[in-house]
Amino acid sequence: MPVLVLNTSFEPLHVVPVRRAVVLVLKERAQVIEASEAAIHAATCSVPRPLVIRLVNYVRIPYRAHAPVSRRGVFARDDFTCQYCGRRPTLRVLTVDHVVPRVQGGERTWQNLVAACANCNRRKGGRRPEEAGMALRRRPSAPRHAAILHLDSSFEAGERDRWHKYFPAPPREAVGVGALSP
Repeated sequence: MPVLVLNTSFEPLHVVPVRRAVVLVLKERAQVIEASEAAIHAATCSVPRPLVIRLVNYVRIPYRAHAPVSRRGVFARDDFTCQYCGRRPTLRVLTVDHVVPRVQGGERTWQNLVAACANCNRRKGGRRPEEAGMALRRRPSAPRHAAILHLDSSFEAGERDRWHKYFPAPPREAVGVGALSP
């Protein structure tokens, strides 16, 4: 299971394997902020299995305009939830939908892609949401932190919830019919 790494300012930085997180903690380069009930045992010590660690020294991250668009990133940003009906289908049934269809000039951008279940994607077809009589649950936007792209649907619900509190919540405004016209 991956471990979320926070900067000293509690800003999400990266995701690392448990082994790397334990090494950072043992070398006193990081502190365990949240740990699971399980422990990692070694010959001379026992360490709680970290879920979230915080670096001791601040790491300056160069400004990056936005994270690259990816299927997995869209799913993680939308919390593996259909943005039309609100269901959380399995990954086999989850698809990426272009809000403004490609045939109507829609591009492959964070602002035009949403996670959708196969049923909603078929129902919408090659139309805009307002043309199909559907509404988005929230306006799509680029994720503010690249670490959110490492969220995985295989996490247990409790562990995923522990991570989400370190990511500022995007505005959850409902997007009405016709609100996303270019």
